[in-house]
Amino acid sequence: MNTANLNRARKEKLKNARKADADGNAMKYGRSKADKLAEAKKAALAMKRHEANKKEP
Repeated sequence: MNTANLNRARKEKLKNARKADADGNAMKYGRSKADKLAEAKKAALAMKRHEANKKEP
């Protein structure tokens, strides 16, 4: 006969379900590091151009 700790099994099942939800959200909403770096470079270039085109009062 194989005895199991039902409380531990319940918690493990819940943990696996939360992990699956988190992985799904990461795929749906997450961005890769390369995407983040590209966006940061684009924003820096836009800010540089904006600063260069400011008029002195």
